Amino acid sequence: MTAFHQLLANTLVASITNFTVWFAATFWVFLETRSVFATGLIAGIYLALTSGLGIWFGSLVDHHRKKHVMMASSAASFAFYAVGLAACLLVPTSTLTEVSGAPLWLFIVVVMFGVIAGNIRNIALPTLVTVLVPEDRRDKANGLVGMVTGIGFLTTSAISGFLVAWGGMAGTLALALVFSLLAFAHLLFVTLHETIPEADPSAPRRIDLRGTVAVIAAIPGLFALILFATFNNFLGGVFMALMDAYGLSLMSVERWGLLWAVVSTAFILSGFLISRTGLGKNPLRTLLMVNLVVWAVSMVFTVQSSIPLLAAGCFIWLFLGPYAEAAEHTTLQKVVPLERQGRVFGFAQSVEQAASPLTAFMIAPLTQFAFIPLMTTGAGADAIGDWYGRGPERGIALVFSAAGFVGVIATIAAFNSKSYRQLSATYAASAKMQGGEGKGTD
Repeated sequence: MTAFHQLLANTLVASITNFTVWFAATFWVFLETRSVFATGLIAGIYLALTSGLGIWFGSLVDHHRKKHVMMASSAASFAFYAVGLAACLLVPTSTLTEVSGAPLWLFIVVVMFGVIAGNIRNIALPTLVTVLVPEDRRDKANGLVGMVTGIGFLTTSAISGFLVAWGGMAGTLALALVFSLLAFAHLLFVTLHETIPEADPSAPRRIDLRGTVAVIAAIPGLFALILFATFNNFLGGVFMALMDAYGLSLMSVERWGLLWAVVSTAFILSGFLISRTGLGKNPLRTLLMVNLVVWAVSMVFTVQSSIPLLAAGCFIWLFLGPYAEAAEHTTLQKVVPLERQGRVFGFAQSVEQAASPLTAFMIAPLTQFAFIPLMTTGAGADAIGDWYGRGPERGIALVFSAAGFVGVIATIAAFNSKSYRQLSATYAASAKMQGGEGKGTD
């Protein structure tokens, strides 16, 4: 097994661990409190931490050996999960599940820090694709990374609901400690032939945000690519804030977890297809086409209280996600110097993820206090309730439909923008200069 494949396997273990804790925390809080507002805040906390720490994480990747950074990621997750487990065992459950109380939110923040520590891997792994994979195969390697993410989601979804039902958060965190330790130990035996990240080892190891922005600005169209992804994440915050609350309104936590396990096979199928066919001649066109389809589906997959309709919508959403991520990663790996890639990936993560917590923090209370009453006893229930349905779950559904409509309009506008044409031309010129990378079907 090559070093790259060993890193993929190690990342799979770490991803399953961190995703399980995140999913379980959201399930557990909703079941204990029945508060959409609370689950929305959890999504917002996760996304705010991701955005706030991305640039710093990127500088760590650039300034240290990437294997050591990944080991530090597992060690940090282990430490935070240990503190969370101690809280579960020592703090009375009634105190820990009070939405208006500080103990619950302190617990959530600690656990989310453990999950967020795993995001260092999401920055380090694409840079290792650049180091370990020949240039003409990187888009396909990015597809394998997406497939590993999908396997992680599938496994997580299958076990999170059962873990919450059988062992609560204490059992979940205990297992997380074991697997975080296993991921750390495995990396001790993985050999990577890395060069020193800095050309000048004596140079100060700083974040250098100004220099990173200058690198991005010097590459025509790169800021536009980041803005495209940022907008996608802005509307994606709706999914983060409301998806679990909507699903758990239709079925039990065990069935919801199993449904996610089934639809997460879309990630695996998508990653497999990318690894075989690539992303086409113009990954940027792929990115926008993905957005258009995702938001069109979002308009309709909640129009009725239907589990099959919900499952189909989630499957399409998950299937297309890796295409968008791989398109962005392939472009950055092509045009950004290796010694700056960690900071550029971190900057992109911070900027793109900054949009989602804004949506999550806004949409959760807006749904709880406006849309749910609107579709329960308000004007919305009177106007469309006969065919759309009435009740709290229908209020959540209406938010998905509205977000999908906005997304479709904005993506059509992006397709017809000058920035899209310029960015496509920039990528095509870069591919021609570098020997025609970007092979595949368009």
